[in-house]
Amino acid sequence: MSQPTGKNDQAAQVKQLISGTNKHYPNGSAQLLVGGATFTVTSLTQLMQDFVNTREAVESSKAATKAKIQTEATQSPSQLAVISAFVKVVRGTFGNSADALADFGLAPPKARAPMTAEAKAVAAAKRAATRKARGTMGKNQKKPIKGDVKATLVVTPANGSAPVAAPASPPVVVPTGSAQTGSAQTGTTAPRAS
Repeated sequence: MSQPTGKNDQAAQVKQLISGTNKHYPNGSAQLLVGGATFTVTSLTQLMQDFVNTREAVESSKAATKAKIQTEATQSPSQLAVISAFVKVVRGTFGNSADALADFGLAPPKARAPMTAEAKAVAAAKRAATRKARGTMGKNQKKPIKGDVKATLVVTPANGSAPVAAPASPPVVVPTGSAQTGSAQTGTTAPRAS
């Protein structure tokens, strides 16, 4: 008989051992020397049955636990949403009252420490350096920037006569030092009417 590897395989083998013991050792009071200790057939059979019962209880408990975990995973999000909303109600009702909030197991909100003048200056310098490095601009800085595009519009009459070119618009000058550099030329052709 091969040695079982898993606990459930061991339990299945032990059940078979119990069956064989009951068949070949019918006298329950007979004594057997097993592992250096003396057992009656009845006590040895009971020991093996206890092992099987424990294994079956573990498997049953695993199944019940798995079902409870699944139930928790399904129900928890909606329950936590209600609980979170209730915490907001409690905080809204009792404000910064430390005693009342403590009754609910909540800490009062921490007062924000004001920044020192030095910390404000450092933060402003970091923001300016980041904007410069990224080339970002505010909406007022973006307003004067226009695209530098020279375009010619060609219109083809429906009667099939020669195309007519519309005058090009004057180029728009982009201020120096802006994020947009270079220019592009495009030609736009209107679709023919059929």
